[in-house]
Amino acid sequence: MKVPIVNVHEVKLEAMPRRFQPSAEVSERFELRIARLSEGLGARKLGYNVTQVPPGKRAFPFHNHHVNEEMFFILDGTGEIRIGEKVHPVRPGDVIACPPGGPETAHQIVNTGSSDLRYLAVSTNLMPEVAEYPDSGKFLVADRGPGGSTDPAEMFRFIGRAAASLDYWDGE
Repeated sequence: MKVPIVNVHEVKLEAMPRRFQPSAEVSERFELRIARLSEGLGARKLGYNVTQVPPGKRAFPFHNHHVNEEMFFILDGTGEIRIGEKVHPVRPGDVIACPPGGPETAHQIVNTGSSDLRYLAVSTNLMPEVAEYPDSGKFLVADRGPGGSTDPAEMFRFIGRAAASLDYWDGE
């Protein structure tokens, strides 16, 4: 068994893999460095990471999960979290619950401070997952890759818009 302990102040933060990096026009608003901790700790049912967001940026689009629950613990810096239609300030020591649900549970953390915002993110790892992106009208369907892989590069992912949905019998 791997040693199930890591200090969040000593983890090595890395850029997102190229496949998940935003385009130049979107990168004006989105940027992060991340340390994925779950595998190294031997976690099986929960995902853990430390995320660092520079001032004025956000890590991910405004989204909600149909299946998985997330929790965020603010380590350093200040910002705000948008949940549904409300915005709340966040600071070190804050614990934020983001249960699964519809657009009313959609969430996004934004660094509104003058220094890096760092937080610990913990989530359930249930699959398949459906996520919605209320601002852009997109949805994501994801499932483990061949052999149950949790590597994002090997997972099945489809991003679309409901308006482009095909009829069940299309092409039959």
